[in-house]
Amino acid sequence: MGLVLTECAEARSQRVTTGVETWVDRETAGCEFKDERLGRRFCKLLAQIGSDMGQSIPLVCQDWANTKAAYRFFSNERVNEADILCGHFEATRGRAATTEGPILVLHDTRNSASSARSRI
Repeated sequence: MGLVLTECAEARSQRVTTGVETWVDRETAGCEFKDERLGRRFCKLLAQIGSDMGQSIPLVCQDWANTKAAYRFFSNERVNEADILCGHFEATRGRAATTEGPILVLHDTRNSASSARSRI
């Protein structure tokens, strides 16, 4: 299935052993990148962005070197949307499976095909 993020997995196993697992660990557990260095960078980048949600990449990265590294990661040919989202989808599937009640799925209809037709 691809390379395992060994460094993230080792850090995750240490935190699980001590009873501390972060949301980054849960969201990236199912991620598989073509190069494990990309996986380590993604874990770090997700933690940075998650530390101040809603802010711009330059603001959360705090300096030019980290900002440039973040933009370089997102423009890397070896990183695609599926690589980034697969862990999130797996974590979401797990959360949905443990929920007994109804699940609300919010959707922004501004970009949907039906609203595009209504503008024509």
